[in-house]
Amino acid sequence: MTQDNPADPEAGGSSKPGADDPFTAEALDWFVRLQGQSGDPATSRAFRAWLDGDPRRAAAFEKVTEVWGAAEFLQATKNVADATGVAAPRQKTRRRSLAKKAAAVASAVIVAFALAKGPDLSLRLQADYVTAAGEQRLVTLPDGSRLTLNTGSAVALDFANGQRDVRVLKGEAYFDVRSGLPIPFRVAGHFGDVEVKGTAFSVKLDDSEDNVVLSRGVVEVANRAHPREHASLSPGETVSVTATSISPVRKIDAERSLAWLEGRIRFDDRPFGEVLNDLRRYYPGRIFVATSAIEQVSVSGNYKLDQPLLVIQSLAEAAGATVTVLPGGIVVLR
Repeated sequence: MTQDNPADPEAGGSSKPGADDPFTAEALDWFVRLQGQSGDPATSRAFRAWLDGDPRRAAAFEKVTEVWGAAEFLQATKNVADATGVAAPRQKTRRRSLAKKAAAVASAVIVAFALAKGPDLSLRLQADYVTAAGEQRLVTLPDGSRLTLNTGSAVALDFANGQRDVRVLKGEAYFDVRSGLPIPFRVAGHFGDVEVKGTAFSVKLDDSEDNVVLSRGVVEVANRAHPREHASLSPGETVSVTATSISPVRKIDAERSLAWLEGRIRFDDRPFGEVLNDLRRYYPGRIFVATSAIEQVSVSGNYKLDQPLLVIQSLAEAAGATVTVLPGGIVVLR
């Protein structure tokens, strides 16, 4: 999975996809940072240095504060003004003028955050079943097998002409395959293929590998690019497949790995950053980490996933981080 961490504003930032210019993206990042660090002298000095580096930055920041200066965001802009000395937007600003200034910022915000709200249109067109962030779905397949889709996942089915084929397009899926049928049940990921006749296992995709965990029965996992590379799994084993190789078979606590089937997340002595990446899949908003050191702190826990924000807040406290929750579901960790 890709991380959502923004560029470090002190390093100049980077343009978000679809932003009209990089200064708008940088201004948005600074707005989020200043909202959570109101009154911090070092942050104020760094912000001033950023502003002084180019006159277009001040104009971009003014646009951001004006757009967010609507009634429901007045307190947020007041905090920014207190921290930086930049005046909050005046309410007498003409609506038409505000609308023009908001256009560039709105486009950046829409593109930057819409991608976190669920599968895109092209994925939906390919998929037969899709889940959004925080959603799980149980599906009975045409052959009587059962499929459980985890959060932010998508699959496509092909059961025509007696076939039993499923392609995992995104995310994670658990299969409880009906046994006693002569036709093999096949699951394709990004890089590997799984073939079974009757068993229960999960397939989880990320950008660089497919991960297969077996809880019951036997499965055969092959590297699609190199079909001669394959592995047989027994219960409690896992394997990872990349574009070029297949890993050695490893023992795993399948109950812990598949805790999401019971709506939970379980982990022991894992870096907070890794756990946070898992939680991003369940949280529909955006999560920014302003202090990278907290991502290395080891955490343990067993949490329900129905309120991911509470889990994030609890783990952040355990990692020694502070949490700022902004309008729109934005979470900033320091």
